[in-house]
Amino acid sequence: MSTDEHAAGGRILIFAGGLCGATGVALSAAAAHLGGAFVGTAASFLLMHAPVFLAVGLLGGNSILRSGSLILLVGLLLFSGDLLARDFLGSRLFPMSAPIGGTLLIGGWLVMATSALVRPRRH
Repeated sequence: MSTDEHAAGGRILIFAGGLCGATGVALSAAAAHLGGAFVGTAASFLLMHAPVFLAVGLLGGNSILRSGSLILLVGLLLFSGDLLARDFLGSRLFPMSAPIGGTLLIGGWLVMATSALVRPRRH
C-alpha cells in the first residue's frame, strides 16, 4: 500500500471515529429525552467503537489491523443502523441486518486480535 493510500485509509477511519462519537453522543441524548428501546444500545455501540477507529486511523498498523477495523465499521453500521431503523422507522433495515452486523463486529475484533500475531516485515 502506498503512503497516499495509507493516509487516505487513516483519514477515512478518523472521519468514521469522529462521526461515530458525535452520533453516539447525540443518540445518548435522544435516548435520555425521547426513549426508544434500541436507541441507547446503538449509542453505546457507536461510542465504544469510535476510539478504535480514531486509534487505528492515527497510528496505522498492519493491513490486517486496518482490515479488522473496516469490518468493525461495516458491522457497526449494520447493527446500529438496524436498531435505529426499528425505533425511528418502525421497521428493520433488512432481514437479519442486526445479527449480520453483530457477527461482523465479533469477526472484526477477532481479525484485529489476529493482527497482533503477524510478524512485522523487515525491510
